[in-house]
Amino acid sequence: MAADAELLIDRRRLRRKLSLWRVLGIGGLVVAVGAVGLRARSGTDGLGFGAVRPQIARVSVSGFIAGSEATAKLLKRVGEASAVQGVVVSINSPGGSTTGSEELYRNLRQLAEKKPVVAFVDGTAASGAYITALAADHIVARETSLVGSIGVLFQYPEVSGLLDKVGVKVEAIKSSPLKAEPSGFAPTSPEARAALASVVGDTYAWFKGLVAERRQMSDQQLAAVSDGRVFSGRQSIPLKLVDELGSERQAVAWLESERKVAKNLPVTDWKPRSESDFGLWSALGTGAGLLGLDGLAARLRGLESETRALTEGGLLVLWRPAGTP
Repeated sequence: MAADAELLIDRRRLRRKLSLWRVLGIGGLVVAVGAVGLRARSGTDGLGFGAVRPQIARVSVSGFIAGSEATAKLLKRVGEASAVQGVVVSINSPGGSTTGSEELYRNLRQLAEKKPVVAFVDGTAASGAYITALAADHIVARETSLVGSIGVLFQYPEVSGLLDKVGVKVEAIKSSPLKAEPSGFAPTSPEARAALASVVGDTYAWFKGLVAERRQMSDQQLAAVSDGRVFSGRQSIPLKLVDELGSERQAVAWLESERKVAKNLPVTDWKPRSESDFGLWSALGTGAGLLGLDGLAARLRGLESETRALTEGGLLVLWRPAGTP
């Protein structure tokens, strides 16, 4: 009798476990189907099924611009999506690294060969972010937005005075005088400063050439806008930095009137898939997002790219007002 009772108990336990796994399995299936439907409706094709209805894709560029494989793949997916009839690049960024900005520009130009692309400055399009706007065939900006900051920056700390105070001396054996210059551990020599100025000047010439080509500016017009300052959207119209003042609605209207995109299509956010390198700032950003702090989450995720770019070194096309850390 005892054995029969134990067998009955074991069977009941097994049934409960099977019921639990069935519930979990069905729940997982429901979530998966819902995610596929949401992705299909939103156009983000996160599971590879692609967008299913005609739409205008919105690609947002914000925070510090650095090289991003996820963004490159996103633009490739947008270009290959048959449902996407046009693209609005919504920009609110102070710029970033020269290499990251160049990469984003070239990827957007490749996208523009497949889909009509319009840029909308929703806040700031300075330095590298203005390079992003140049990739579009039409630029719309809010009247109070900030545009321009055409220039190149190379920054590094020089801490030799601090090291002298604490009694630290850094020695180096170099193959040539300009190797590893500037080091930050000693005052920059005139030769090293001249070499760096040459690199900055060459990149600056590339930036100005891009502006002149894409905005059809004369030398005189280019000189008026390429001294590093920012301009308001209103100032940018006569300077030929932007084409039109308005909101995203005006950007969409240009696609409809000038590129014959069907009217009244939904504008759908397309976002890059998560990259595999999940650093500290990304983790904090995810946590902030789960708490509903979307603004803080975006800023923390942006710090991930900015910190990586600054530690790797290189030139910057970045607008950073005085006093900004």
